[in-house]
Amino acid sequence: MRRQTSKKVQIGPVTIGGGSPIAIQSMLCAPLDDIEANIRQTKALCETGCQINRVAVPQEGGAKLVAAIKEACPQLPLVADIQFDYRLAIESAYAGADKIRINPGNIGDQEKVRQVVAACREKNLPIRIGVNSGSLEREVLEKHQRPTAEALAESALLNVRLLEQLDFDNVVVAIKSSDVFTTVRAYRLAAERLDCPFHLGVTEAGTARMGLIKSAAAFGALLADGIGDTLRVSLTADPVEEVHAARDILRGLGLSKGPRFVSCPTCGRCHVDLFRIAREVEEQLKDCEKDIKIAVMGCAVNGPGEARDADIGLAGGKGEMLLFRKGEPLRKVPEAEAVAALVAEVEGL
Repeated sequence: MRRQTSKKVQIGPVTIGGGSPIAIQSMLCAPLDDIEANIRQTKALCETGCQINRVAVPQEGGAKLVAAIKEACPQLPLVADIQFDYRLAIESAYAGADKIRINPGNIGDQEKVRQVVAACREKNLPIRIGVNSGSLEREVLEKHQRPTAEALAESALLNVRLLEQLDFDNVVVAIKSSDVFTTVRAYRLAAERLDCPFHLGVTEAGTARMGLIKSAAAFGALLADGIGDTLRVSLTADPVEEVHAARDILRGLGLSKGPRFVSCPTCGRCHVDLFRIAREVEEQLKDCEKDIKIAVMGCAVNGPGEARDADIGLAGGKGEMLLFRKGEPLRKVPEAEAVAALVAEVEGL
């Protein structure tokens, strides 16, 4: 898949942009005054495969939380999310944050933005400009009347130019709407004018089910255009689920390591419990990083024939399944042993 050329930005040990692999992000949601809960959540995200973590810093003293998280899990880059108070951004930069997320438009006058930039320059930290439907500058909103894609893209461009006037270009941009089409159009408009890395996201996307669907729709369209260097699937759910969802989207698009699963929807020809078998195969191989294609098919019609390009596959029979590789039969196994047999073959590759 073609990727648009963007500048490289370093976030702790993780590089985004410039053709680097697309990085998966999530955000902590534990109470901010419960440092231990935030640390537990951070470690869970790290174990799940999250590559960039984010924490809200809404009040004075939040830098203490930033420092505690970094001390407990130094290998996972941490982004400090600042909405209004420029002093919190500066505190977080000195407390060990690896990136500062602000919307320069709601930080205040240019002198306050200049002080944030000075701290990030001193600590060699990138700034993520976060634009969304609820944080547009008054003049931009008055011009467009509502948070259209054009308004979001214009806000992003204005904020990038503001930082450029301060001789700062270590920038990542996110432009988010809760509407899929607005999000996609806004990123496309901005990508025509900017060469910085883009953080993809659909804000307030919804629950684990609907949020995943909306995010996948937006990300698929943008990544097919080559737009996107890092992403977060924003869910009303445990942050660990966001990481799983992001990984699944990237795997489905062939943009990350791990198996690519195909399975048929079944029909009256199926005589095995394919729904269960497919779920179990996917669950048992969720942490596998082998770049392979795995097929779980319901019958001979959709078996080795249609799935002949699968590295390993199963096709249902009556009470048994055919294990095959690249369209060639290996052996028949009882239905109850099918998942174990397939997993063993994958492990042997």
